Amino acid sequence: MQVITDNEQLSVHTHQLKALGGNIAFVPTMGNLHAGHLALVRAAKNLATTVIVSIFVNPKQFAANEDLSAYPRTLEADMEHLHHLGADVVFTPSEHAIYPEGVETLTTVSVPGLTDVLCGASRPGHFDGVSTVVCKLLNVVSPDVAVFGEKDLQQLLLIQKMVRDLAMAIEIVGIPTVRADDGLALSSRNSYLTADERIIAPALYETLQQLSGAIKAGRRDYSALCDHAREQLNKQRFQVDYLEIRRCSDLMSADHNDTQLALFVAATLGSTRLIDNVQINLNPQAAQ
Repeated sequence: MQVITDNEQLSVHTHQLKALGGNIAFVPTMGNLHAGHLALVRAAKNLATTVIVSIFVNPKQFAANEDLSAYPRTLEADMEHLHHLGADVVFTPSEHAIYPEGVETLTTVSVPGLTDVLCGASRPGHFDGVSTVVCKLLNVVSPDVAVFGEKDLQQLLLIQKMVRDLAMAIEIVGIPTVRADDGLALSSRNSYLTADERIIAPALYETLQQLSGAIKAGRRDYSALCDHAREQLNKQRFQVDYLEIRRCSDLMSADHNDTQLALFVAATLGSTRLIDNVQINLNPQAAQ
């Protein structure tokens, strides 16, 4: 496994790989890797001859009230995981390598329509930071395919749209959310939960599953369904930021005619903000 920290060195390396007829799958991460990240790497290995994983804690996607310095950095353990999985290259650039002139005057990539709802409404500027750094990483790595988790479905849809809109010849692949045995979506943030909170946390996914079941059973009173689900979560010590039913195609609020839906939730438990989603296909024949 090769570790590269320099943009130009990585670009030269990837161009040499492609000149030899290879193809590249890319997994961008912020480190602190867990089983969800590792599932992305395993999927990437089935998609290309070379797998490149980046580890970069992106300051541009942290809001002023979010503590960048508190984000867990576990580079040594991350390297061990990636070596064991057989990643070919780990790209670990410095902040200066990614943002040599800083972030204040940086050209920003913004994806309109998908950035100001759900998590975008609660974290202004967050998704501009995500799309900007991912665009830059894709340009440096030049992969054939890039792999993202569906746990952050809004982010995945945003990246897919950015790649389409900018005519980038890269396939963006989404991998299903990896969950603990009790249903909790795996996340770096789960480590912040207390023992008591960890017992409560799976209720987030359970609530989405119940909501999904009601919709599949024919309920279309979406507003009432969401209100009830929020109430149930609030009774279990969650502070719900949002719980909404959206169209998968453009994240607009769903109505009774839509068939491709996603249920989104973000809620704080103690001091930990958790997100999750469940996708629903109400027209299964269309997927065949």
